[in-house]
Amino acid sequence: MDLVDIISEKRFLGQEFLTWLWFKSEERGGSVFLPGAGDIQLVFEKHMLLESGEGESLEKLICRGPQTELQEARTGLLMGKKLEQARIYLAKGDYEWRLTFGATLFEYRNVSLPRTISPNDEAADPLAWEAKVLERVGMSEEALHTMDELFRMFLQIRASADWSQELARLKSWIAKGAEN
Repeated sequence: MDLVDIISEKRFLGQEFLTWLWFKSEERGGSVFLPGAGDIQLVFEKHMLLESGEGESLEKLICRGPQTELQEARTGLLMGKKLEQARIYLAKGDYEWRLTFGATLFEYRNVSLPRTISPNDEAADPLAWEAKVLERVGMSEEALHTMDELFRMFLQIRASADWSQELARLKSWIAKGAEN
């Protein structure tokens, strides 16, 4: 089995994770409890991509607009489409990120890092420039670490006996949102 086959076979896991993450973000009004970090803010914004089918019969549904208009995405889930990509707002402590997450390859695009206090004269001071680069690397790593922890949380639930109850709540959430 080559890498492409493995990715195709396992893509459902990233799609389930992204759907579950959207459900968790709305369950408590944008607040998700992350063990070890406490409550973080997680909001799905403006852009989602859903897919169904494979190969030549692949269909894509792009949903854009304010969060209240993402009802079309939930209707797509109800019809069996899978959430493949979403724009996410993430806040942890004093820091905020915006990123686009691709479910199949767990890829991050268009990552917007938090604004930080840095000297403005990096050009004159190589150490200040290096500090700013390291600070940005650290901010990127913090966002990825937070997403990794959310995925770990998902996997713990997904592999446990509690998954059937969680899945029932998730399906109810999808149905309720598609009705509104």
